[in-house]
Amino acid sequence: MSPGTSSGSPENDALVEAVVRGSRALVAITARSLAGGGDDVTLPQYRLLVVLTTRGPQRLRDLAVNLGVNPSTATRMCDRLHRKGLLTRRPVPDDRRAVELVISDDGRAMVERVLEQRRAEVGRLLTTLTPEQRVRAAEGLQILAEATGEPARQGDVVESPVGEADVHA
Repeated sequence: MSPGTSSGSPENDALVEAVVRGSRALVAITARSLAGGGDDVTLPQYRLLVVLTTRGPQRLRDLAVNLGVNPSTATRMCDRLHRKGLLTRRPVPDDRRAVELVISDDGRAMVERVLEQRRAEVGRLLTTLTPEQRVRAAEGLQILAEATGEPARQGDVVESPVGEADVHA
């Protein structure tokens, strides 16, 4: 670990490093899948589209919170994706001043293409593991996904890390 990042116990430090290393490998798979799509979308922009896919239409400020970015950053990302036709804006029925951001059909198709490429690469990777390793990897990743509030699939209700129920439409 870098100086100043120790968590206090060697066992926990090793665990943190293992998770960071594994997440780096998974991000690399996503980046390769994204690069192969030809949509000229950055990894943060793709993440925004995935949030809209899994959590449904969102107001800009809510989207910024879900992404962990400033609203101005979310605005710039949305503007670029809107110009590419990957998301649309629609008025909020109960607030004439507000708009919701909605993934477009082209955006949803792009997310599905990238996801299919990711699934194929992860599937190839999993064939290199023993059955016991596959089960252990799946269990560990499921625990991490649940801890971060990541929905398993659309329509799931997941408790967010701050304890608020979130319906993923």
